[in-house]
Amino acid sequence: MTSYNKKTIDAIDLTGKRVLVRCDFNVPMQEGKITNDKRIRAALPTIEALLSRGARVILCSHMGRPKGQPNPEFSLAPVAARLTELLGNPVPLATDVVGPDAQAKSTALQDGNAMLLENVRFHKEETDNDPAFARQLAALADVYVNDAFGAAHRAHASTQGVAAHLPAVCGYLIEKEITVMGQALENPKRPFVAILGGLKVSDKIGVILNLLDKVDTLIIGGGMSYTFSKVQGGTIGNSPFEADKADLAKDILAKAAAKKVNLLLPVDGVISDAFSPDAASKIVPAGQIPDGWQGMDIGPESEKLFAGAVAGAGTIIWNGPMGVFEFERFASGTKAMASAVAASGAVTIIGGGDSVSAVTKMGLADKMTHISTGGGASLEFLEGIELPGIAALQDK
Repeated sequence: MTSYNKKTIDAIDLTGKRVLVRCDFNVPMQEGKITNDKRIRAALPTIEALLSRGARVILCSHMGRPKGQPNPEFSLAPVAARLTELLGNPVPLATDVVGPDAQAKSTALQDGNAMLLENVRFHKEETDNDPAFARQLAALADVYVNDAFGAAHRAHASTQGVAAHLPAVCGYLIEKEITVMGQALENPKRPFVAILGGLKVSDKIGVILNLLDKVDTLIIGGGMSYTFSKVQGGTIGNSPFEADKADLAKDILAKAAAKKVNLLLPVDGVISDAFSPDAASKIVPAGQIPDGWQGMDIGPESEKLFAGAVAGAGTIIWNGPMGVFEFERFASGTKAMASAVAASGAVTIIGGGDSVSAVTKMGLADKMTHISTGGGASLEFLEGIELPGIAALQDK
């Protein structure tokens, strides 16, 4: 896999050049206001470096799913306002993406200034990766920079198509993602421990199979652990079970044994008689869940077992919660995992999604080596799939 070795913005002279930068400004909004600007802040190192080198920066991003139509609810106007505050300089918003206003504003840009195009998904040609639309987008600039790791697994016009028409390199955010995760997959500090949670085996099959060739220990928790428990002869009550993945779960257990990977499953669990934050609950050994009850979290013995496996690790990748983390009563396993990972002293990579929410909520984010900005993209990366938005960039 060669996709880790990509040219960055440091590899080219950008003075006076119009630089189209694909960012991930898909921020959460409520009543027209940004509720969390983390993704905007994550793009600042790249944007500030470009501006300080005298580039003319044309920012673009999607937000939400406007279904290929202009929709004021998904306008990037609040993002332009926030960028103006954060950069301390006006960042005007073009009212279109490739139309007259985008062309006029990009032509008028001065060295060291930035602008933002309106939501690229206001054109259905964006998600269709339409070649003519990609050419129009490329015509606005002299250089293309992709810094939207969260969208790098999408072959869209602004993430892949445009790279065919301009010198294409990555920004600092993508560089960090592919360097840290690439190093972990190719040449990890050992022991290498992967922790996978979440609801379904089907969401993580590719990741499990890819990691079985690389890790020393694989920990499986969350809803998907019940499918493994059942194929080992356990009773799981009303817990999630993917019948069509039963054979695959058996294969994974056999492969782990053959490869001498230490595969750890929960040894006990917290169960409840309803999927509700205030249902009756109790702790039972794994594989002994009575009818009418369902697994909600790993139990205290599993917390100790998993924490012990993590304690001596050299590299840890974690993706997915250990239980129904959104209910405070059933968040103990996920919190214990987060604390153990933070205290491990290992190279720690949190692979997007709910695991990121967990470590952030607990105030442990700064204890992790790397927190991935892309849920779907980081999963595909861990699967060993080449991401089209990264494959399209120039190799070093």
